[in-house]
Amino acid sequence: MKEQLNAIKAQAEAELAKSDALDALEALRIKYLGKKGELTAIMKGMGKLPPEQRPVIGQLANEVRTSIESLLEQKKQTLSSLEKERRLAAEAIDINLPGKRPVLGKKHPLTTVLDDLKDIFIGMGFSIEEGPEVELDYYNFEALNIPKDHPARDTQDTFYIDENVVLRTQTSPVQVRVMEKQKPPIRVIAPGKVFRSDTVDATHSPVFHQIEGLVVDKGITMADLKGTLEVFVKKLYGDDTRLRFRPHHFPFTEPSAEVDISCFGCGGKGCRICKGEGWIEILGCGMVHPKVLKNCDIDPDIYSGFAFGIGLERITMFRYGIDDLRLFFENDIGFLKQF
Repeated sequence: MKEQLNAIKAQAEAELAKSDALDALEALRIKYLGKKGELTAIMKGMGKLPPEQRPVIGQLANEVRTSIESLLEQKKQTLSSLEKERRLAAEAIDINLPGKRPVLGKKHPLTTVLDDLKDIFIGMGFSIEEGPEVELDYYNFEALNIPKDHPARDTQDTFYIDENVVLRTQTSPVQVRVMEKQKPPIRVIAPGKVFRSDTVDATHSPVFHQIEGLVVDKGITMADLKGTLEVFVKKLYGDDTRLRFRPHHFPFTEPSAEVDISCFGCGGKGCRICKGEGWIEILGCGMVHPKVLKNCDIDPDIYSGFAFGIGLERITMFRYGIDDLRLFFENDIGFLKQF
């Protein structure tokens, strides 16, 4: 039995020396020291030895167990240290390398220009008003002097929810709502999304944006309208910009006008941007029709006012030299990154 114990010790030392993993080390512990291990089996058989041999063999068995346990602990510490070093090497972070910056979004070009327009008009004392995009026929048409049989409805064909509810074709209904709840003096702009049954192409879309303005007070004249628009376009396009008013017709203003500005590309000489004309159409405007004032319980004999409407997409296309309106709505990252 003494030879067996020495053989077990030598075999255990050899196998422990070759072991290179913690799970393999645990398997060796079970092999030699477990309940069914080789050393345990020998110690269980000591009862068959003569009484005088038992102390000697028992002492030797304890020495072998202690030796194997010591070797196991040393090997475990060595392998644990190696495993820790491997993990540290694998998980090391080079703090000298730059971090990965998250991709940050930017304002859409329409939002950028709209914010600029808001700043300009707020600087002139205007406030900002909003209204529903799904609008009553009364506010979208009738209150604006466009009855059901008026031919102007043909040019503003819209999306009907039912006979009396539509997707608004302009933000003018916001002006009516403001005049109903607020008496003069009134000075507001109404930016927002509008809808018309247009075929999609480079210059048309069934969804687009408008900024409409309204001023109502005593003694308001066409000169006030012209002065306001001059301040607006000069702040937007520069002090050298000139305005040109052309007679037009809008059911809700009288007199009405289309407004052109001198081409910001050529200064009025004629170029590709203005198609050789030297002028670019920018908005429509006019003096608020007396009937519209009456519809809102404002006495046209006491008060007068002016209104104007600006297409946000048109202004933005002019600013950035964009030639296709559809680009604003396609969510093309390559296009948006330019801004």
